[in-house]
Amino acid sequence: MAIPRGGAPAGRWNHNIAHHGVLLDAVPPGCERALDVGCGDGLLTRALADRARQVTAIDVDPASVASTRREVDGLTNVTVISADVLTHPFEPGSFDAVLSVATLHHIELEVGLRRLAELVAPGGVLGVVGLARTRGLWDLAHDAVGAVESRVLRRRRGYWEHSAAIVDPRSSYTEVLRMAALLLPGCRYRRHPLFRYSIIWTRPG
Repeated sequence: MAIPRGGAPAGRWNHNIAHHGVLLDAVPPGCERALDVGCGDGLLTRALADRARQVTAIDVDPASVASTRREVDGLTNVTVISADVLTHPFEPGSFDAVLSVATLHHIELEVGLRRLAELVAPGGVLGVVGLARTRGLWDLAHDAVGAVESRVLRRRRGYWEHSAAIVDPRSSYTEVLRMAALLLPGCRYRRHPLFRYSIIWTRPG
């Protein structure tokens, strides 16, 4: 199956997959070890395996772990772990790239960001694509644009429904931005039209 820039096999598209490219583009050249946090159906893990020498995928949901293992079957450089990233005994600074899509809102914002940042090696990259709550006119304007874009893209590409657990976000976009700025100095925060934000941060080396 051909892997387009977004990271997913042709014929599979949704709001999360649409942002895979944001994270894959952030993977540093010569990446040795990468971590996919909340691997879900394993599509990002599969794409990441082409960009890192060794990839670890982790998810607390057994069904997601099983799905990821099926997706990456045959890839010898991928290890899939059924565990909680907050408590699994990863060594701090273990990974050149720590990536996460639609996972951070499942855990407490500050705790999650601190933990993911802790796992990044000096000079490595943390990349997060997440969901947040809409509050205020600025968020509503982004959502309006996103709703139009989503309808157009659904007609063009169809919509592939993932099997991962769904949780409503608790933190607002503004709260995410403020926490990221506090914990990850120099990070790049971007609000995307398709109901997502991204954070890219390089750990000082």
